[in-house]
Amino acid sequence: MRLRSQYDSEILRLAIPALGALAAEPLYVLVDTAIVGHLGRPQLAALGIAATVLTGLFGVFNFLQYGTTAQVGRASGAGEGRIANRLGAQALWLSLGFGLVIAAAVVGFAPQIVDLMGGEGDTADYAVTYMQIAALGLPFAFLALGGQGYLRGVADLRTPLQIVIVANVVNAVLEVLFVYGFDWGIEGSAWGTVIAQAGMGAAFVVVILRAAYGDARPVRALMGRLLVIGRHIFVRTAALLSAFTLAGAVIARFGDASLAAHQIAFQLWIFLAFVLDAIAIAGQVLVGRGLGAGDSERAYAAGVRMIWLSVYAGVVFGAVMLALQGVLPYAFTSDEAVVERAQAIWPLFALMQPLNGAVFALDGILIGAGDGRYLMWSMVAAFTACSAISLAALAFDWGIVGVWVGLFVLICVRLGLMLRRFSGRRWLVTGWT
Repeated sequence: MRLRSQYDSEILRLAIPALGALAAEPLYVLVDTAIVGHLGRPQLAALGIAATVLTGLFGVFNFLQYGTTAQVGRASGAGEGRIANRLGAQALWLSLGFGLVIAAAVVGFAPQIVDLMGGEGDTADYAVTYMQIAALGLPFAFLALGGQGYLRGVADLRTPLQIVIVANVVNAVLEVLFVYGFDWGIEGSAWGTVIAQAGMGAAFVVVILRAAYGDARPVRALMGRLLVIGRHIFVRTAALLSAFTLAGAVIARFGDASLAAHQIAFQLWIFLAFVLDAIAIAGQVLVGRGLGAGDSERAYAAGVRMIWLSVYAGVVFGAVMLALQGVLPYAFTSDEAVVERAQAIWPLFALMQPLNGAVFALDGILIGAGDGRYLMWSMVAAFTACSAISLAALAFDWGIVGVWVGLFVLICVRLGLMLRRFSGRRWLVTGWT
């Protein structure tokens, strides 16, 4: 990799604020984990179940964000500024609709979901309570998805960063107050997150409505355009998160210590994934705008640069995680059984980071190009391989380590298939239409 590239300044201009916003998003759950973890093992295990489900539901609808970024970026690159602004308003309508439906479903079916995830006794009761409260914040969180998608597409990554930082500060303050000040326990953690998400969603609505100059009417054709690319990203994300959901469900059968350890590793994995995804966000914007403007060579060259930058960032993260193996788990729990299980999977967790860097960069590039169909089928193939290993881990009692081997295979399959697609250049389709 060359020391410097002509694309570095533009990549960094987009990636640095994206890094702040992306790193802040999973801090909601990391703050929950740190606060709830010191309430006791059942509460932490319950949060592991609830967070797996809620993070999965939230993540599976990230097409509202990624699909919007790709379409808005392509429209902007093609000189269709008015259409780009109207796409932002359509994203809000879609986000609100999906958010309300999912929130109602979680509130109504929380006991059945927890039972399916293997929760029992006090752990199950805590998980149901947390999920039913936290679900009230989902419509606002979904509005933030659509709002961030539009702002990224028009290359405004500072505004989302400011909104998300404020929301995270509010969340942390409220959780400490509710959990320890008011002694609300795990319920206080959930209510703090709901209130913070409500404020965040409202802020994004205000910003997008201003950009639309009052023309926020639903437009079926534009919504349809978002949904066409969105359906492929939906399936791709559903398959990815299903792999982690299945992993959590299998690990729940190995006991609370393993489940709590998985919660710690999974949330750190998500945190680092969001950080590495900063360059992928730059990829969505640069590739979408470049292809919209008809410059396929620039889109490809910038993509190569972003892949290498992501790999080297992943190497750094992996090294740091290995160095902190004996220290970091204690930030989340003092339970020695949980720490021992977390340290058993730590090397796999750390070694995944360089591979994650390449995978996330390729993912962002192909999303920016609107190549959702290939992303969908490649992810289905990776899920099939991962799920087979997870189920084998349950059948042959390989424990939490066996399940994380399956997650490692998931990343390897995705990497191989997406590298093949990128090298073939069939994704370099130019123009708005």
